[in-house]
Amino acid sequence: MKKKLRTIFVWVLVSLLLQFGAYSYLENKVAQVVMPNEPSGPITKELQATIPGTEFENIQVSYAKDYLAYTENGTLKIFNLKKEKIVFEKKTNDKSLGVLSYQWLPDRDTLLYFYAKKNPNPVTYVTVPIKPTTPTVDTKTDQKTDTKIDPKVEDPNQKPAKTVDKVEQKETPVQTKTEVRYNNPQITELYTLELPGSDEDTEPDDRFNQTINEFPAGGKIDELVFSTSTNLIYLTVKDGSKELLMEIDVMKNVRTLNRTGEIVDGMAASDRYGTLYINSKIGGTKQVVSLGVGNRHVISKNANDKVLGIRDGKIYIGEVINNELVKIKTTEDRSEISDNPSLKTEWEGSIPLSEVSILIGSQGEVVIYNQQTAYIIKSGELNEISLKGDENYISDDGAELIELKKSGTSTLVELQALNPKESGIVTNSFHLE
Repeated sequence: MKKKLRTIFVWVLVSLLLQFGAYSYLENKVAQVVMPNEPSGPITKELQATIPGTEFENIQVSYAKDYLAYTENGTLKIFNLKKEKIVFEKKTNDKSLGVLSYQWLPDRDTLLYFYAKKNPNPVTYVTVPIKPTTPTVDTKTDQKTDTKIDPKVEDPNQKPAKTVDKVEQKETPVQTKTEVRYNNPQITELYTLELPGSDEDTEPDDRFNQTINEFPAGGKIDELVFSTSTNLIYLTVKDGSKELLMEIDVMKNVRTLNRTGEIVDGMAASDRYGTLYINSKIGGTKQVVSLGVGNRHVISKNANDKVLGIRDGKIYIGEVINNELVKIKTTEDRSEISDNPSLKTEWEGSIPLSEVSILIGSQGEVVIYNQQTAYIIKSGELNEISLKGDENYISDDGAELIELKKSGTSTLVELQALNPKESGIVTNSFHLE
């Protein structure tokens, strides 16, 4: 009997262990599908490729560093760096229109771009009713003496009231007129271009997203930022002397955010909460302002402060004097924002800001670069790297250096990890504990 009980106990234990292992395996597989493992750091690659042509503009590398987006003679092109071939082109017959702006999403090989074309029906005609004019009638009130009359006594001088026969009124037909409506002569559309893996032969998926009816004809996109987790796109549009700050929700809502006469010189969007931080100028007042859901808050009243970017819950603000960055300060990116939050100084020094690009890398480093030098500030320390290409670009995550060198009718592209430690140069830094 004891032997049988022991055997049953062993089999029950083995069964439970097998079930536990099976459940654990399935749970891990489900977790990998629902929440796939993200790389611990930014993706970097070392490769070389040759692109036909030499006159490229607005060069951007994709999230996985396997596609290059650029414009050539007004045409947007996507180049597969691994297979060394162009896999997508967006042309236009009107060079004043076409692709207005584009940008890779920060977490996948997907490009969002704005495309403008002529409206074939810029004028429409509508029929509207004519409102009838109501004649003005002057009424006069006769003055009468206040004489009391006994209603029971018939007044011999009182004339009998005339009876008026009711006349059936006929409905007058509504008159109408034709009016001209001037619609936007330009149609501006938002597209989503999804790229397959660089090893695949699948065609890119070019999907129309929505028409931006509020986009002014002839408007130029000056700056474009995303908040991917909240599905919000922010852009500044210059239309002659006017400037618009627009918010586009992928749920089809479009709003204009800037106040009358407000100029926006730089902005950054929170990927956690969708809050937009802008460098605002209204008249002679310069401030760093946050634009949340239906409210505004002043982040800094210092006229020299400018928002540099946002990364991992930190807002980076630079103090700029005489076109030189002299201080970097940070404050926390919160869901609930108050006016004048405390700012922590992270670095002090001096970096010239003439014709530079500024970004916040995935490791919290501030990257400032022109075509000759890259300045990288991390943990209060400044590193300086000399750039060797004819043209030089750094990926939005701050991890990859893209060097372009012209060779005859082609361009040699080299990608390599941007490693400030390899430069061996540390200059002009003030480390704050």
